[in-house]
Amino acid sequence: MATTAKRVKDAKKPKFKSRQHNRCQLCGRPRAFLRKFGVCRLCFRSLALKGEIPGVVKSSW
Repeated sequence: MATTAKRVKDAKKPKFKSRQHNRCQLCGRPRAFLRKFGVCRLCFRSLALKGEIPGVVKSSW
């Protein structure tokens, strides 16, 4: 999703801490980031459906 240049740019330590931006560890997506898991909502959903995130189950009602 994210270009290589954007990933490299965000990997560098920013001059000011407030400029830091969270990115998904898998795809590099900057938006819809889940801090607790370190991934975006899209990667979270795919990992959860595969059962690779312990303690997360699909809800149904």
